[in-house]
Amino acid sequence: MTDRPASWRMPTPKQMEKLAAEAARRPGPSAAPDAPLPTEYWEAVLKDPRADETEARKQQRRLSEIQRHVLRISCRRCERTVEIQTADAVRLYGGNAVWKDVAQRLLDNTCQQRTGRHEEDGCWPAFEAN
Repeated sequence: MTDRPASWRMPTPKQMEKLAAEAARRPGPSAAPDAPLPTEYWEAVLKDPRADETEARKQQRRLSEIQRHVLRISCRRCERTVEIQTADAVRLYGGNAVWKDVAQRLLDNTCQQRTGRHEEDGCWPAFEAN
């Protein structure tokens, strides 16, 4: 018996030959890792409605266009998170209100990080990636 850990043991030459033979019998990957992806893949990706939506476009959506049940906004400075149901936001701000403006209003005047300078005070919204 030795004091070496089990991970330090090497397979015997017979075990290595057996492993090599098994690896040769197994089929390899169907495509090379650097091979171009099939056109069907790219068509499916581009047809996905999420492919057309950028972060800026998400922020500019009207409340009536948002399908999520709960809207969430957080502050990058004080890490505070505010949630509101979409139905409540529409009732309070109207269906034509822009999500970015509503989010800023929800965070206004409650940021914990105050500097005293008007340009720097207030929350910095971080929109949820969903």
